[in-house]
Amino acid sequence: MTQLPRLDGFDVKAAVARMLGEPALWWQALSVYEAHFGHWDAEWQLVLGDTAAERRKVHVLRSAAGNIGAVRLALDAEVFENFLLAYPGEVASPMAEGLRRRLQHEFELAREGVRRTLAARSEARC
Repeated sequence: MTQLPRLDGFDVKAAVARMLGEPALWWQALSVYEAHFGHWDAEWQLVLGDTAAERRKVHVLRSAAGNIGAVRLALDAEVFENFLLAYPGEVASPMAEGLRRRLQHEFELAREGVRRTLAARSEARC
């Protein structure tokens, strides 16, 4: 396996292992993630209050985060998704708001890590 970046909150080695041990596939997945999920939070804001739509948005993020090895983000998305499934009438509760803030924070950390990593790779290629 070639040298892989270290990203806080990620398990890059496990993600690459799931991708047939091919780092190039992980780099490709990281680029696709950035293109499709770089502004996920803005789209998420549009569905707040619609439990089913919000749950779907969070589920898709959870899957994508898991794919690239963003384990903390995937875990926070899983916790919030499970909350929405178990307590659909509590979407405006303090607990839901706390879980949203936590998910938003972890999303921002992961997004910044992905952007820095892709930028560093791009600079190294020049």
